[in-house]
Amino acid sequence: MIFNNENAYIYVPGGQPEKEAFKRTTHLGIGAHPDDLEIMAFHGIKACCDTPGLGFGGVTCTNGKGSPRTGKFALYNDQEIVLHRRKEQEKAAKIGKYGFVIQLDYPSDSIKSAGAVHLEEDLVRILSAVHPKVIYTHNPADKHDTHVATMISVINAIREMPTHHRPGKVFGCEVWRGLDWLPDRDKIALDVSDESGLAKKLVGAFESQIEGGKRYDLATFGRRRANATFYQPHAVDDTTQLLFAMDLTPLAHNDNLGIPDYVASLVKRFEEDVDTRLKRFMHR
Repeated sequence: MIFNNENAYIYVPGGQPEKEAFKRTTHLGIGAHPDDLEIMAFHGIKACCDTPGLGFGGVTCTNGKGSPRTGKFALYNDQEIVLHRRKEQEKAAKIGKYGFVIQLDYPSDSIKSAGAVHLEEDLVRILSAVHPKVIYTHNPADKHDTHVATMISVINAIREMPTHHRPGKVFGCEVWRGLDWLPDRDKIALDVSDESGLAKKLVGAFESQIEGGKRYDLATFGRRRANATFYQPHAVDDTTQLLFAMDLTPLAHNDNLGIPDYVASLVKRFEEDVDTRLKRFMHR
């Protein structure tokens, strides 16, 4: 597979031919940075790990050179941190038994500008080869610009596919903004409880982030635990870890549905939910 960025490459942990790895893939994660897959797409990673008939593949769109650096990574230059984060992503792919991981290696700025067309072309190539049933990507209400730009490129790429080759489910997942605000009828609660320790090993593979000044390990599992406890106020916890997602499937199957309009409708329902609850008790 030839990509627009000459530094992009495909890593297949099991060493099998790329086409075989693509053929086995049922769940695909498409994240902006190295470690985004492990935070937002763990539901798919866990579902596919050692499960016959299921396979997880990952795509990381940018090289992550803008990450903060302290401690042992404080003196790393941009090229050194890019190479280290690339190796970390490969390590995570081995741990999670991914069928493949593709690192497209774009600078973040390029996918937030007109250069995003190159990313979208690459994603179309990948989707044409893989045909996943489920896609995990960023949610449109995320507050990280690169995450939102990536999500838009994912939706645009899906819309380039023939309708019969589009995924049956597309989830926009939490990273740089939680989705607990979504009304329950619009909220997808993904059970990511993990007794095996796989989730911690995956996030822990990215030492440049954790030791480099961002405790994504603590934040990731703290949010998932909080989601599980605060999900239902009148029921005991029936899971220990939940990841919330926004259903982006309507955007993937309706080319005329605008992304801002769709998100605005969800925000409007949140507004109505708050307004209705408040007014219910205003005249006691």
